[in-house]
Amino acid sequence: MKTAFITGATSGIGRASVLAFAAAGWRVVAIGRRTERLAELEGSVGANQLHCCGLDIRDDAAIDAAFKALPEPFRRPDCLINSAGLSLGRGPFQGGETDQWRAMIETNIFALLSMTRRLLPSLIESKGIVINISSSAASYPYPNSNVYGASKAFVTRLTLGLRSDLHGTGVRVTSVEPGMVETEFMLVRSGGDATENDRTYRGANPLAATDIAETLLWIAERPARVNINRIEIFPTSQSLAGFQVARDA
Repeated sequence: MKTAFITGATSGIGRASVLAFAAAGWRVVAIGRRTERLAELEGSVGANQLHCCGLDIRDDAAIDAAFKALPEPFRRPDCLINSAGLSLGRGPFQGGETDQWRAMIETNIFALLSMTRRLLPSLIESKGIVINISSSAASYPYPNSNVYGASKAFVTRLTLGLRSDLHGTGVRVTSVEPGMVETEFMLVRSGGDATENDRTYRGANPLAATDIAETLLWIAERPARVNINRIEIFPTSQSLAGFQVARDA
């Protein structure tokens, strides 16, 4: 039985991935901050397949302690899914708040780096796979996506760099770059504004978190000779917009 480590496991793509991988027969180490939601996952997945780590992935000491306490069957990762991430703030860069920038950079970039570096020795040993959840915002900017989009561009670029550095090890590396997915993304970004969240997704027929989770499972279960470098996934309802043009009054 293979083992997947999944961050951001308490909501959205991360949670859906825990359930999808467990249903496919994987062991899963589910990592997330909200312990009550981890408890819900424990009620849905058998104890022989799921081990939960309730922690903030920006907390290096907490990660070290949790990994040292892993039960033996969960100690050898075959797959790492870096799903934890967030977007904060809805305004342009010139009005941005530095504490929100710092939170995005620490979560979307540095915590991902730290988690990946910790698990790479074991992933090299198992000839496993790293799947990074980036975003279409990494390639296609939209108004007010500034720091979030830049952080995801880092993830996409890092994925390619890892592929190069891990050449010859047998480790596969993939960047998954979704468009609109209905999760708690907008609820977090808007500071809990349910009206804004509803307005974003209403009538848009966005992707579901399960759509992405099924794709991640497909990637992870390709033969060892197959590496998916990067994959963009959009809902059928979403396509690329035209350039903005500012006109004189």
